[in-house]
Amino acid sequence: MVEPSELLGVPVFADLPKDQIAWFIGQSEESHLKAGDILTHQGDPAEWMLVILEGELQGRGELGGETIVISLPAGQVSGRLPFSRMKQIAVGMRAISDSHILRFPSSKFQQLVQTMPELTTRLVALMTDRVREFTRLEQQRDRLAALGKLSAGLAHELNNPASAATRATSQLRDILKRIRDASHDLGRRDLSTAQKLEIEKLETSLTNLNDPPPDPLARSALEDQLDSLLRSHGQNDLWQLAAGLARRNVQPEVLETLFSNLDADTARAALVRIAASVEVASLLNEIESSTSRISDLVRAIKEYTSMDQSPVQNVDIVKGLESTLTILNHKLKHGVAVVRDYPSVPLLVNSFGSELNQIWTNLIDNAIDAMHGKGEIRVRAHCEDTCAVVEIGDNGPGIPPEIKPHIFEPFFTTKGVGEGTGLGLDTVQRLVKKHSGSIQVTSKPGDTRFQVWLPLGGTPA
Repeated sequence: MVEPSELLGVPVFADLPKDQIAWFIGQSEESHLKAGDILTHQGDPAEWMLVILEGELQGRGELGGETIVISLPAGQVSGRLPFSRMKQIAVGMRAISDSHILRFPSSKFQQLVQTMPELTTRLVALMTDRVREFTRLEQQRDRLAALGKLSAGLAHELNNPASAATRATSQLRDILKRIRDASHDLGRRDLSTAQKLEIEKLETSLTNLNDPPPDPLARSALEDQLDSLLRSHGQNDLWQLAAGLARRNVQPEVLETLFSNLDADTARAALVRIAASVEVASLLNEIESSTSRISDLVRAIKEYTSMDQSPVQNVDIVKGLESTLTILNHKLKHGVAVVRDYPSVPLLVNSFGSELNQIWTNLIDNAIDAMHGKGEIRVRAHCEDTCAVVEIGDNGPGIPPEIKPHIFEPFFTTKGVGEGTGLGLDTVQRLVKKHSGSIQVTSKPGDTRFQVWLPLGGTPA
């Protein structure tokens, strides 16, 4: 039999009247567990409030695709609490040491509320704390999941230009050897000053050629013309050279001039060196483009995360939107067109670090998912009275009317199991309110718009 002093030793029961304690014990069932004994299984009906008088229990279960483990030492109250909507046990529980448990049936919660109002108040506060902690853990898990997605996308985005630069530098070694051999060949020949100047002039003009590359069909036709010209001058083995020159849009008449001023062997050596120099120029452009892309991504990451910046400061809304679009480019480039409409002057908003970018990320990412990765996203920013207004729209199927009232509720999601936690728009709303702003949504098939209103900088949020 449980003694009143044992129950009074549990914090939520401390200082309660003895007659109420006696009533609670009288309505409860007592259980003694050995170490290793199973108390509940995940998914069991939630029919009991559990008071752990002695020993320690361990809760273990799967939530959101992850395994969670919680410790429940003596003095804890677990299971279903008054006013809780819990229908099933969230985690299975077993004793990890010899334990003494008191079980109060949920069917008597109404009597509990009437008989022990002070205990009820404490239990509601306990439940509120647990909900808050659970929400914090879910938000943290959601942020980690989002960070994982962004990291994977960024790794892919960084790998592409890095790989291109690596390939280009590897090719440069072979091409530089060809240039060196061709230069030695030309150096052995008795060339006049005019001929040397003509070769150098042609080489310079072709390496500095900035014409846009021809389309594949035009390039194929040009390659055939160059190959035919080379064959007409006895150069039957330079088809690869013709392909490289065609990529740079070099026209046949340019090569004809070379063969008209030089003998065949000299023209061949000059052409090999010129073609190699042209290819070097192409590879250098590719390396420059790749490293610029990497620099742009690194700059976008720094702006997105507000690295090297104070936690609270005026930020440019448009820069934040562009940084977010850069970060999400791996999801945009496979079928999503972005239409921008920005003001000519900066829109400054007082922001807490990178939190505004979290808003834009969630809204844009949701729009991409709503369109299944194919469609048009409209990103608009403008000033209205004393507010900066950011509108992110898409031409997806829209939000069903029966769902729209619930989209900002915590844990509400229309995605499948494991695909979403339902905290994206809840996080958006929370961050918008933190910045003293508001968010509105209008939706119909083909036109969904989220509008975020934020006070312009000057007054701290």
